[in-house]
Amino acid sequence: MTDAELAAELAEQAGVLLLALRESGAFEGRELGATGDDAANRFLIERLRAQRPDDGLLSEESKDTADRLAKQRVWIIDPLDGTREYGEGRADWAVHVGLAIGGVAETGAVALPGLDLVLRSDRPARLPEAPQTPRLLVSRTRPAAEAVAVAEALGGELVPMGSAGAKAMAVVRGEAEIYLHSGGQYEWDNCAPVAVARAHGLHCSRIDGSALVYNNADTYLPDLLICRPEWAERVLSEVAKL
Repeated sequence: MTDAELAAELAEQAGVLLLALRESGAFEGRELGATGDDAANRFLIERLRAQRPDDGLLSEESKDTADRLAKQRVWIIDPLDGTREYGEGRADWAVHVGLAIGGVAETGAVALPGLDLVLRSDRPARLPEAPQTPRLLVSRTRPAAEAVAVAEALGGELVPMGSAGAKAMAVVRGEAEIYLHSGGQYEWDNCAPVAVARAHGLHCSRIDGSALVYNNADTYLPDLLICRPEWAERVLSEVAKL
């Protein structure tokens, strides 16, 4: 099984697990989110350790160790991205299974279980036609100031959405053109989404245009730009003015 096939299989199966847990009615709200996080994490960790025992591993829901820093290959996972949305019964949450090689998000899969979709780095689809007026994805509760300012400069439309993975995949799916985030993320929030987005031909960088680098001792990765390539230069230019 290739790395990409493994990522897709695990993301999909974790999503099935999470849907079953939610549909069981045994938990609600925050308790459902916490229980789902833990269950999906245990499943993914167990499978990755069995299938790729020599690789490093970084998960939002597991205690980090320095062992991964000496590894070229590191799996970076978010078992449940969008805990709030999951607990609210919404569809805009995701499961991230990414693989960074030499600090680059090379391979990954993002499951959108609420939509019965898994987007993969090894099965890129052609980007759909985009409208002339760009749509910018922002947080449902705290839109990034930079995204709001760029939307105004471009005459764009703000589209609120839940998890980071859901927003990144909305650009891949042609539901928006720009995902500009500056409110703080960690490597697990975007490694798998970046791998998938890059494979689909999208621009992926920090909001100053620098490269996204993974498997750092400090896993904080505060900002991100995923967008259609035709918008990248303009967006970066507008951000630089702020």
